[in-house]
Amino acid sequence: MNYIAILESLLFVRGEEGITIEEISDLLDISNEDSLHHINDLILKYNDNNSGIMIEKYGDYYKLVTKKEYKEYIERLVEIDNSNSLTEATLETLAIIAYNEPVTRIKVDEIRGVSSSHMIRKLVNCGLVKELGRSDLPGRPNLYGTTPLFLDHFGLKCIEELPKLIEIDSVQPDEVDLFKSKYSEEKNI
Repeated sequence: MNYIAILESLLFVRGEEGITIEEISDLLDISNEDSLHHINDLILKYNDNNSGIMIEKYGDYYKLVTKKEYKEYIERLVEIDNSNSLTEATLETLAIIAYNEPVTRIKVDEIRGVSSSHMIRKLVNCGLVKELGRSDLPGRPNLYGTTPLFLDHFGLKCIEELPKLIEIDSVQPDEVDLFKSKYSEEKNI
């Protein structure tokens, strides 16, 4: 049996969803170790020849992707649709979820300072965020986290590749002094 050819077909059919080692093992009725061996053989095959595609791992999912050096030709072929771009508010919500997952909508609302239910629904519909289960908090609110599509969309292999956040002091000394001086002047009038 030509496992490499079958695996190549499975990756092609799965497209952007990708496929896990466990799924490959189940479909081919082989061990996870054998599946990993075959996927590595296929990765080497694409790396060794002049193929325009390669296999990348995003989280637990292996996907067929185009090589970066052909990006300009692909951009010529595919018209970029700006109507589906993410707004600043949606990106803000997505960043909060990515850095805090698993996270409830209420926690996202607290961080943003406004309701995020519409933004979260939009992100779920786009496939960038998914429900991960229920919290143990009262009311058992939904927990949200990112998806493999999120990793793929932002070119990350795992969530740990997100840039580190820089902590900023919430109160700046100059701001406090200006605030106090403003009220001090008003009292002297």
